[in-house]
Amino acid sequence: MSVERTTAAGGMETSYGFRKVGAGDKQSLVNDVFHKVANRYDLMNDLMSGGLHRLWKDAMVAWLNPPKRPGWKVLDVAGGTGDIAFRIIETSHRHAHATVLDINGSMLAVGRDRAEKQGLSANADFIEANAEALPFEDGTFDAYTIAFGIRNVPRIDVALSEAFRVLKRGGRFLCLEFSEVDMPLLDKVYEAWSFNAIPRIGKVVAGDGEPYSYLVESIRKFPNQQNFAAMIARTGFDRVTFRNYSGGIAALHSGWKL
Repeated sequence: MSVERTTAAGGMETSYGFRKVGAGDKQSLVNDVFHKVANRYDLMNDLMSGGLHRLWKDAMVAWLNPPKRPGWKVLDVAGGTGDIAFRIIETSHRHAHATVLDINGSMLAVGRDRAEKQGLSANADFIEANAEALPFEDGTFDAYTIAFGIRNVPRIDVALSEAFRVLKRGGRFLCLEFSEVDMPLLDKVYEAWSFNAIPRIGKVVAGDGEPYSYLVESIRKFPNQQNFAAMIARTGFDRVTFRNYSGGIAALHSGWKL
């Protein structure tokens, strides 16, 4: 694949998959994708990761290690369906409170319904807002999590600055995202699967392959592990590090507001 990834210098703000779009146009296009896939979001991630996203999310929450005491607050961004938030709440023995923020109302509707069915409504609230302009005071949260969502934010640097702002001193930033495969044979297999199979399967199971084509292309355009880590550090986070999963198909980035 000859398409180049963006770097720490930016570029995702005008990248809708492999298409270059005007400044300010990406958000509405991405919103349309997630309105289409909201009810099949878990299936989408199953298709894109072979089901491994469930293990990666479990690993993310294990590394976060939310305390089992009342009063601890996490902001889960681009997490409308509650997948990460519910894991955090359960891991904390239902002591943690999660604020789930998403720009897409369809995704949030799925999350609210799931929270009610799982008896977690008292531990979670759902807010429709933009990751680039968080509606919270400075130093509100103990942790900020985002899983498979940062690459869909047009201005990633702005979203990272907002994450830093709303965290308390000593707060933790964790971001799980598809990344650059670092195994020569695996990268060829994964790329062939992603670009050939996933959009076709998406068309069969969801009736529309275009959203899946965008999602696969956005993975290929997203900065690699080192470049994204540099962006996090440039925001002001300390002790920035990452862990690769499944040969780099996904990477979990961590930083602290110290």
